[in-house]
Amino acid sequence: MQNQGIYANPFALMMDPQAVFDAMARSERLNRLQSRVCRPLDKPLIPLVGDAEIDAEADVEAALA
Repeated sequence: MQNQGIYANPFALMMDPQAVFDAMARSERLNRLQSRVCRPLDKPLIPLVGDAEIDAEADVEAALA
């Protein structure tokens, strides 16, 4: 019964993280959860622009002004 009180207190759990990992490994509810791996996109949505292109845009904007 005393272990139940310790596990109900999140600050007490930080003192014994191995017990938390062991309880997670034994948990049937956690094992039944559906999971999937989400990865970030390989390519950025905004294309990379080189310095020459930025300079050319600045020249065009200066000519228009």
